[in-house]
Amino acid sequence: MTQHFINVILPIPLQKTFTYAVTEEEANFLQKGMRVAVSFGTTKMYTALVFEIHQTMPTLYEAKEINQILDEKPIVNEQQLKHWSWIANYYMCSLGDVYRASLPSAFLLESETIVYKNEAFTDETILEDDEFLIIEALQHQSQLTIHQVADILDKKKVMPIVNELIKKSAIYIKEEIYEQYKPKLVKYVRLHAAYNSDASLNTLLEELSRAKKQREAVLTFFQLSTSKKPIKAKDLEAKANVSSSILKSLVDKNIFEFYHIQTDRINFKGNTNDLKQLNDFQQIALKEIKKTFKEKDVTLFHGITSSGKTEVYTKLIQEVLDQGKQVLFLLPEIALTTQIITRLQVYFGNRISVFHSKYSMNERVEVWNNVLENKSKAQIILGARSSIFLPFSNLGLIVVDEEHETSYKQFEPSPRYNARDAAIVLSNIHKAKILLGSATPSLESYFNASQNKYGFVELNRRYGNVQLPKIELIDLKDKHKKKEMKGHFSDRMLKLIQEALDEKEQVILFQNRRGFSPVVECKTCGISPQCPNCDVSLTFHKFRHELRCHYCNYQRAMPNSCGACGSNTLDTKGFGTEQIELELKELFSDFKVARMDLDTTRGKFGYQKIIGAFEAREIDILVGTQMLSKGLDFDNVSLVGILNADSMLNFPDFRAHERAYQLMVQVSGRAGRSKKQGNVAIQTYNPYHQILQQVSTTNYTEMYKEQLQERWQYKYPPYYRLIKITLKHKDYTKVDSGINWLFKALYNSFGEYVLGPTSPSISRIRNQYIKNLVIKIPPKQNLTNTKAQVAKIKNTFESVKEFRPIRFILDVDAY
Repeated sequence: MTQHFINVILPIPLQKTFTYAVTEEEANFLQKGMRVAVSFGTTKMYTALVFEIHQTMPTLYEAKEINQILDEKPIVNEQQLKHWSWIANYYMCSLGDVYRASLPSAFLLESETIVYKNEAFTDETILEDDEFLIIEALQHQSQLTIHQVADILDKKKVMPIVNELIKKSAIYIKEEIYEQYKPKLVKYVRLHAAYNSDASLNTLLEELSRAKKQREAVLTFFQLSTSKKPIKAKDLEAKANVSSSILKSLVDKNIFEFYHIQTDRINFKGNTNDLKQLNDFQQIALKEIKKTFKEKDVTLFHGITSSGKTEVYTKLIQEVLDQGKQVLFLLPEIALTTQIITRLQVYFGNRISVFHSKYSMNERVEVWNNVLENKSKAQIILGARSSIFLPFSNLGLIVVDEEHETSYKQFEPSPRYNARDAAIVLSNIHKAKILLGSATPSLESYFNASQNKYGFVELNRRYGNVQLPKIELIDLKDKHKKKEMKGHFSDRMLKLIQEALDEKEQVILFQNRRGFSPVVECKTCGISPQCPNCDVSLTFHKFRHELRCHYCNYQRAMPNSCGACGSNTLDTKGFGTEQIELELKELFSDFKVARMDLDTTRGKFGYQKIIGAFEAREIDILVGTQMLSKGLDFDNVSLVGILNADSMLNFPDFRAHERAYQLMVQVSGRAGRSKKQGNVAIQTYNPYHQILQQVSTTNYTEMYKEQLQERWQYKYPPYYRLIKITLKHKDYTKVDSGINWLFKALYNSFGEYVLGPTSPSISRIRNQYIKNLVIKIPPKQNLTNTKAQVAKIKNTFESVKEFRPIRFILDVDAY
């Protein structure tokens, strides 16, 4: 009698697949990509994924039987498994890591998974008996593990029951539960379309000569409309001193109409669902893109800020949808999805699904299933980097917007993949096309395009022929000397802000530090409070009056006196967004100032609230960190200020200059997008720095050539590849001896291409000491062999008893 076996991937960081025994019926029913519950180790239960079905018995161990089958049909398809294997190979991690990163956690129940009752769930009639027992138990206890659930029901196979409860939204698994946010619809008033010429206005006022209150309301409306801001119904009632019923009767007479901001944007009148007409330059770009797609699968689309790249994307997307294929639209930041969704929904309505980590687990499971079943509402997927793992079956096009962004690279936990590079491979597996769009392409993409590996298309006119913003460099050294500074603002910057506000325009200010001030220092003895777990000084957050570590989230109250010498002369140094916000509130007290950084966008809709308010012109000045630089589109911003350009340039990283250039050009691209030319003011202590000069002339090619020259000279990507090895452990001597052993072993294989060992600028985080090594791989050297050699050395390293507890992290293309 032949025995049947399956190999499964377990969601744990082990390199191999594991073999389990199944019966003949199970083997006939199972398919690649289904989930099964298996026990691994002594007590642990995991959700494993079937990788192959075969009849060869494992030689080194006896195969256990599986516990149960969790799916009717596969939830992961062949193409995904192919893609996962590539990621595991290329980024040197295990398939289990990729599996764990790919699936929404509701699919990955383990015996230790904790379930909670969903308080919003009330309808107990839809529950089966077993399900009811669990809900009842959760009313007495706040949480249960899957182990405990099995004890309560006295059954081994509880995973399907728990799965059912999750589907019915009766319970949830430990993940942050985001606020249930219903967008607040604000009611605004505008004139009915029939009345826009002055002649019809006079007739209107004559018609209303009897209705005194209604006439009053109309007159007040015109007074308010001089400010060019949208008029809220509430404000109009208060100003004209009329009740809401008067406004309603004016609406009934077709004189006014109500509209809501939040659902439809100010500038969005009527429901045009046709794609916008492209201008000539966009037309040409579109033609060229299609031409390059005939020969090449990857095309780099270099369009300057506000040149209307999104409109070109929509045309391409439309054509792919017409062929009945799926489209993946990758964005670097969750903040961006909120704006682009609104723009794309106008065209594609409900064929769009969104997938990113701020969505709750149930929502993510739903999107997963819709993509798997190729439903009509999942034809276009908009998402951050994790959406490359979705179960696409017939992908036709991938658009990677802002392809230069660092947010596409995952640093922790493993798999440490770059979504842009992984997307290129994904498109290859699906025989699809991929378009990389950016105003400031990354050096390696531009290099690939210049080497004819990628197609290349340029669009260098802004939409509507608006000019690029005027960029002005302000010399801080000079301003300090002449005592022309007010807080962190030079007189010139304040003057520009004031001018913009007088014109009823909005301002964006950029500062790449959150919090109030990065360093608190005692003036007497010069000591600053440090984080007990990391090698870094604490950041002062004034709003909560506390000191906080931005690495491990340690926090404590701001002390009144110095912990070292007891004197109470504590002083803050440096500045973050919070301090800028407070200074602005004092300087421009009549205007509304808001900030957008990690602290103000915690919830699922944090971004929407701020971006929505800024678009509705309820905020005059927005202060923020780099979230602001990513492709957002506001039509009323005329000034962008960068408060301290030097902090970006003086960074110990070989890409610091390229990054600073990209960031500054992207931020300045937010200015003057609709009609008139915008202004950008950059404060710096070193206005003659070559990067700042290149930013002020927005000269990408000059920057590219200069940086490329340096990369070649110092042997960095795109010419050389990098593999970075990091060791972490709480005992310094262990890490130290480990890294020295490793360096010798690697040096024997790769010679002077091994750099290190070094300590990073922050050499201890969360009580773990960190040491790095970097291996450079010359252009001619075989990447696969190099990796095999590194893996071999890693194995030897991990078999040494005293090195075993050290965390060993491999990061391929660590930039």
